[in-house]
Amino acid sequence: MSDAGGARFEPDRLDDQAYLAEGDPSGMLRSVASSAAQVRTAYRAAVEAGVARMVANGRPRAIVVAGMGGAGISGDVLDAVCGNGTPLPIITVRGYRLPGWVGAADLVMVVSRSGNSEETLALAAEAVRRGSPTLGVGAAESPLAALVARGGGTFVPVSSGANQPRAALWELLVPLVVAASEMNLVKAGEDVFEAVATRLEDISHRCRPSSESFINPGKTLAMELAGSIPLVWGTSPIAAVAAHRLACQLNENAKYPAIWGEIPEVHHNQVATLDGPLAGRDIFADPFADEPDEPDEPDGPGGLGGPDARLRLILLRDVEEHPQVAKRRVVSVRLAEDRGVPVSEVLAQGGHPLERLATLVGLGDYASVYLALGYGIDPTAVSAIAELKARISQ
Repeated sequence: MSDAGGARFEPDRLDDQAYLAEGDPSGMLRSVASSAAQVRTAYRAAVEAGVARMVANGRPRAIVVAGMGGAGISGDVLDAVCGNGTPLPIITVRGYRLPGWVGAADLVMVVSRSGNSEETLALAAEAVRRGSPTLGVGAAESPLAALVARGGGTFVPVSSGANQPRAALWELLVPLVVAASEMNLVKAGEDVFEAVATRLEDISHRCRPSSESFINPGKTLAMELAGSIPLVWGTSPIAAVAAHRLACQLNENAKYPAIWGEIPEVHHNQVATLDGPLAGRDIFADPFADEPDEPDEPDGPGGLGGPDARLRLILLRDVEEHPQVAKRRVVSVRLAEDRGVPVSEVLAQGGHPLERLATLVGLGDYASVYLALGYGIDPTAVSAIAELKARISQ
């Protein structure tokens, strides 16, 4: 297996069970399949840790979620799930310093799968110094757990499994939603989390490795993504978070570039790329000119880079869209198709926003792993990130 450049996508790999087992030595597919179990386990852990008691004194002035990467996106999810009617701001901080206004009236949720993320530890220490109540989520007996305990906060330990942080979204997210539910910011009781787990189980069944490509939505989406540069657009705050998540999963699992955004914002910037050199059709080309010779690189379909790399629009749709957004979505598809840019659409399912998010995120997680495996890339290895950390620590 390779995590270097030059890999080529081979769709036949996705239905080769021996290859899938060999090509995924750390079990990223198994980690993705554990999502439903994560939801159930994390809910019980949050209840047992006393999250309800922590927020019993009423709502804070604001909620600040501190985390990086797969942990940090849990803050964006929390904000989207609570929705526009939330009576307090929910912000995510990714970095080393809290905003200057954060203080004792604000709840700081610090999230790190390992409990050892450099940036998150810095934010947790600052929250403790400022006297902010803290809710921590991460590995038990970690530096993060010790910091939260020192500040008198509540800590929810995650399972001791081997999941990579990016495959542990649900065990990191659920305690935050439990806390928000206890503050009446969103309705999310045990029945809601069970419904989310059921949705994720259904996705895992349909996207399982033994399910062949022509009926497996995860493999199908991976094949559509291969050889393209994806524009991933969400049609609501929930769908936009899923778009962000998919782009990040493509980056880490498949070592693959992706651009994400939300309608209508993308109509003020990203939509212009449909007229650019990576769109399917050159609108300035002479329609009567002879067809150019086929380029030498890449040497067939599925390669990424060179003149063959083309945009693909991935629309993550929500059942709750603003009427103008729905209109813009339809026009987006027409604009793309008129310019030869292929379009893939994924529609969220379920009533509760957390359910709808699960149907989008679950499918995207599988697609990103299958894309990696189709390219012959180990989805778990992130050598560039490891090298970056090593160089910084020197």
